[in-house]
Amino acid sequence: MENRKPIGIFDSGLGGLTALSALRRLMPDEDIIYFGDSARIPYGTKSPAVIKKFALQDTRFLMSLGVKAILIACGTVSSNCLSDVSAVAGVPVVGVIEETARQAAEIAKGGNNRVAVLGTSATINSGAFEAELRKNGVGDIINQACPMFVPLVENWHPTADDSATNAIVSEYIAPIAKQLPDAAILGCTHYPLLANVIAKYLPETRLISSGEAAALGIKKLLTEKGLLNGFGGKTEFYTSGGEKLFSQNASRFLGEDIAVSAMHIDIENY
Repeated sequence: MENRKPIGIFDSGLGGLTALSALRRLMPDEDIIYFGDSARIPYGTKSPAVIKKFALQDTRFLMSLGVKAILIACGTVSSNCLSDVSAVAGVPVVGVIEETARQAAEIAKGGNNRVAVLGTSATINSGAFEAELRKNGVGDIINQACPMFVPLVENWHPTADDSATNAIVSEYIAPIAKQLPDAAILGCTHYPLLANVIAKYLPETRLISSGEAAALGIKKLLTEKGLLNGFGGKTEFYTSGGEKLFSQNASRFLGEDIAVSAMHIDIENY
């Protein structure tokens, strides 16, 4: 039966685990397959052609495992080649743009009608979040590329009082704070790991996790299509990088002290 098949999630590395965590809270009876392309991170500094190539390989890998839907837990892919992934997948595909923009717009309506978008360089350059926010009636949009955030999160253990983390976050966020955005979109699923630091510089701004919003979006979609599973609950992890390092760091992104066993795959075969 179609509804018994797993949901597939992919990201450039560990960041998409924040979306997985939200999905497991929202849909605890779903089987999930997660792929983190850690060997080729970051995606956000790559050209559109390379991003598309990587995204389609990730998609074909998940499809080879028989998933019923795909959550693209990557702002860079969601903003650059969502339609390409949908065309190859042949199953429902949800990115991080639409639901995240809708949530941010709802918040902005009650304030200055101003939203800040924090994302990778490729995400910001695509204009995808801005276009979706405009569709939802947001009048003032502040775009800020934060290229150091992903490597900071993947290779460091950022805390609210760490001086290096604060220096990097301040460089990107301090100028935005002066403009008093009502909401700030964390347009990459790595960024929630920096939320406590970002909040220090945007104390009056509501932070919107794109991963959590995407999880809500895929729940809505599967509910509409009658594809919910009431009998699952297991999660499988795959990575193109070192499985031991992936497994060691996964609990930090999932927000739980759990044992994760990841399997290595050669993504170039797809």
